[in-house]
Amino acid sequence: MRRMAWTAAIIMVFALVLSACGGTKDAESVVKDLEKYVNDMESYQGNGTMTLHTGQQPLTYQVEVSYQTPHYYRIKLTNEEKDITQIVLRNDDGVFVLTPKLNKVFRFQSDWPQNQGQVYLYQTLAQSIIVDNSRVFAVDEDAYVFDVMASYNNGSLARQKIWLDKADLSPVQVKVSDTNASVVVDVKFDDFEFGTKFEPSVFQTEANMQAEASPSAGNDEPTVATPENSDDTTAPGDDAVEDEDTDGKVEGSGNNEEEPGDEEAGAEEEDASTGVEGEEPADFVAMGPSYLPRGVAMKDAKDIVFGGNPGMITRYEGVYSYTLIQTMPKDVATTLVPGRMVDVGFDNIGQITGDDKLQTLTWTYEGQQFRLTSDNLPESEMLKVAQSVQGEMAK
Repeated sequence: MRRMAWTAAIIMVFALVLSACGGTKDAESVVKDLEKYVNDMESYQGNGTMTLHTGQQPLTYQVEVSYQTPHYYRIKLTNEEKDITQIVLRNDDGVFVLTPKLNKVFRFQSDWPQNQGQVYLYQTLAQSIIVDNSRVFAVDEDAYVFDVMASYNNGSLARQKIWLDKADLSPVQVKVSDTNASVVVDVKFDDFEFGTKFEPSVFQTEANMQAEASPSAGNDEPTVATPENSDDTTAPGDDAVEDEDTDGKVEGSGNNEEEPGDEEAGAEEEDASTGVEGEEPADFVAMGPSYLPRGVAMKDAKDIVFGGNPGMITRYEGVYSYTLIQTMPKDVATTLVPGRMVDVGFDNIGQITGDDKLQTLTWTYEGQQFRLTSDNLPESEMLKVAQSVQGEMAK
């Protein structure tokens, strides 16, 4: 009996020593610590690599993310191989999407990212873990691992696996899977630091455009047009200002207003077809979607000049009918278009304009601008089509 008591005491002491040395926590303890981290967090900066497995070939982006309380964000996505750089900013003036190569700025009245989480934002990852009571928890050598539901504006994404460093709960890696358990997005952080001190210019629009300016854009600063008689009470996502001009000389001052009803599909096609065909320069590469909704087929495609810029128009018909126009922007007048920001995949931000009767999704990719217009294609299908435009079109 005495021997059994001594054995039990030794096992208990040994277990306490192992627990103290290893510092292992259970899921509830980690979640409580995570909630405290998020509530007390003032700033952070992270760098890493994001790989998208959505096309025939994986696409890899360098990701830089910066945050400062209460609502300042800067996300920079870069693909050096394809010469793609896009910066998303949130500051006191609103939400801005910058495409330095085109010297283009979209301005949105939006509460992003509260209404649209991103896989590289710490708040999004932490919240996904905190709210999922069905979370699966594991511990490996250096990290706590959570398997939780994916909370993104993409219905094909089902679950995500998140690795958090044991020392400070910083993100180490994230894998997002679809409904077939195939990894669609893989983010690996090379470094992540809390409490970073930032210069004010980090979150300023003009400073970022100047720092990332393309040599072809000249020395002129891009101008961000502001709607006249703007009302701060406008609902989030209702207004977007698009400033486009690769020479840095913005024409107009925001008075070039277009109503949603002005963008009729037929008028758009007519305008696109008035250019001289066959003026396709050597550096223009026509691209097409790899995804077609069921019951839809391509009707025709032809080279056009749209707004003075070389491009291609492709029409699709069937269960849904829609038109895709691709152009290489040169000089475009400033326009003020009511619209809202949407996530065209994890590497790009697009803009939807129009209403339930006719909608246009506009986005840029590899220096090209795309306009997808339809009167019956659902928004979810629009995004699938846009996300699949990643390769050269067979002609």
